[in-house]
Amino acid sequence: MRIKSLLIRPYARYIARKVSLWSAKPAEAQDKTLKSITGIAAGTAFGKEHRFDSIKTYDDFKKTVPLRNYEQFVPYIQRVINGEKNVLWPGKPLYFAKTSGTTSGIKYIPVTRDSIKNHFYTAQTALLLFMREAQRWNIMDGKMIFLSGSPELEDAGGIPAGRLSGIVNHHIPSWLRGNQLPSWKTNCIDDWETKVDRIVDETIRQNMTLISGIPPWVQMYFDRLVKKAGKPVIEIFPNLQVLVHGGVSFEPYRSRLEKSLGTRLPAIETYPASEGFIAFQDTAKWQGLLLNVDSGIFFEFVKAENIFDENPERLSLRGVHTGVNYAIIVNSNAGLWGYVVGDTVKFVSTQPYRITVTGRISQYLSAFGEHVIAEEVEQAMNEALAGEDTVVTEFTVAPSISSSKGEPPCHEWLIEFEKPPAHPDRFSARLNQLMCGKNIYYDDLIKGKVLQPLKITPLRKNAFINYMKEAGKLGGQNKVPHISNDRKMAEELLAVSNSKL
Repeated sequence: MRIKSLLIRPYARYIARKVSLWSAKPAEAQDKTLKSITGIAAGTAFGKEHRFDSIKTYDDFKKTVPLRNYEQFVPYIQRVINGEKNVLWPGKPLYFAKTSGTTSGIKYIPVTRDSIKNHFYTAQTALLLFMREAQRWNIMDGKMIFLSGSPELEDAGGIPAGRLSGIVNHHIPSWLRGNQLPSWKTNCIDDWETKVDRIVDETIRQNMTLISGIPPWVQMYFDRLVKKAGKPVIEIFPNLQVLVHGGVSFEPYRSRLEKSLGTRLPAIETYPASEGFIAFQDTAKWQGLLLNVDSGIFFEFVKAENIFDENPERLSLRGVHTGVNYAIIVNSNAGLWGYVVGDTVKFVSTQPYRITVTGRISQYLSAFGEHVIAEEVEQAMNEALAGEDTVVTEFTVAPSISSSKGEPPCHEWLIEFEKPPAHPDRFSARLNQLMCGKNIYYDDLIKGKVLQPLKITPLRKNAFINYMKEAGKLGGQNKVPHISNDRKMAEELLAVSNSKL
């Protein structure tokens, strides 16, 4: 066993003890966090404007700090870009994390000297806890690939700006850089397909022990590897120990990834966001991700169905319950306050607080009053595929309203199959039955013949990759929405795919 594998063990024990302590008293950790961040930011422009010096309790905080989405936060961000100091957090941000917006286009999320630790050390903690639980210390003896955005940064009012994954690349410690792939030069390539081909060339003969990235882009890397080597990934990398993934639900991609791998590999799920590293898998023994309550973020929750109300009820950890779909709100040492991240989560445990990510506030389908969310369509797809000799590359769901035959509207499932079902009608009926079991509103609309059963539209090979390429969102941290409330994406996909097969 090499020196890194030996030295990492006592550090992993130390980290495990720390996590055990704060996860045992999460509400107290959150109280301490709120007091700390409001105290530090009391002298900022935002802190003075919202009377941070008078905040003693969470109720005080809610009264003085309203909820805001990014568009409502833009005036403060613009003041920072214009050169003003002490706006949201003391001094100026260390970076801006650039991410895709909706009405605002590109979003610039502040990353401060205090908050950068949240991003890097949480990822490190998740890996250390895995190695300790699984006793896979030899991960440190091989190469680790991180499929990420470019580390090249641009200037935004004198502040470096770029993709969060690229920013974090600047903070990988020297002792770990020897394990890291791809090379800096390759990581800076903008064109994702060229970049993946170069990554294949750099890694195919290496002793890979860890691969990390968003599942669809890991799959693209695997496809290129298998094509070049003519054998499964596990035969190319016999010492591969673990997949680290996040950003989207893993389950819709599992079967195809495992087919490319040639085995079922342990996986670590994480929940990083530009706004903060929110949660991570601390054990394989229990479902859900451990909420990161002791890392500079104070969390609030609003029932997802109420998030667009004028004055929705806001809850701290003490007020949440399992099984409820919540919109997640962050207040942090990055200078975000009452910030609506846009994600929805459910608690699967409150001892300790563990969550699953259920989707996005904007990713739902209720064109007919059915209130279907991403979690439901992902679960239905996973269950429909169980026991079927069928492989799905990617999919999305959209409403279909018009019909030349005067039929009722339906949900259209646009699916790219790697291996289509032998009995398409039976597969479609099974998928529809599963959706009825998961959403009572959808079930009522089907039974009342307001909706007809869902319709599957197969797409040509690489339809989703080509769609993402045309949209300028191929690779990196970009994700395919699995559900939408309009047909914009569906029509663009159909155009790219040249209609159905």
